[in-house]
Amino acid sequence: MLKPKPEPFKFVFNWRRFLVHCAIMSGCLMLGLMTWYFGKPPSIRFYETKQEEQLATAIAPGIDMALDMSSSIAVKLEHPLQIELFKGKVYFDIDKNTPNQLEAKVGNALIRGSGTRCSIHMSENGNKHVAVADGHIKIHLASGIYQINAFEQADFNDDGISQHRLMADRNIAPWRSLQ
Repeated sequence: MLKPKPEPFKFVFNWRRFLVHCAIMSGCLMLGLMTWYFGKPPSIRFYETKQEEQLATAIAPGIDMALDMSSSIAVKLEHPLQIELFKGKVYFDIDKNTPNQLEAKVGNALIRGSGTRCSIHMSENGNKHVAVADGHIKIHLASGIYQINAFEQADFNDDGISQHRLMADRNIAPWRSLQ
């Protein structure tokens, strides 16, 4: 038996097939551009101290941080430097000449400062305390913006500031003197 001779390939143009392929290619191109645009994840570093340890480190040029025992913090390296305190006590020493600024999130409060030395304490029951040794900070709350200057301390919560008072330099972060 003789096999039938195969017919040569004929290209038949079809608009529907062409448009489907164009849609697939444009979708892939759009996903590629979105991956390029959103692809760089933020650089976040976590610092945590255990029951019997303290940590002192530079978190950015011109910004030093000291964590007390049983403290936990996240540092997002952006401009301004974004920090979130989860628990415990932290002390910041920000050089006056550094272009970096600090934004610390403590609960629902946002604390902003530059060229300052300050400590922030978040207790287990949710009470928050801030003390400033040099410069000033601003606490942004739902009830308004409050400024705490050098040698002042204040307790705060989501509603506002309480017990805003003067203090001695040694009381800013008394646990740091033990290092």
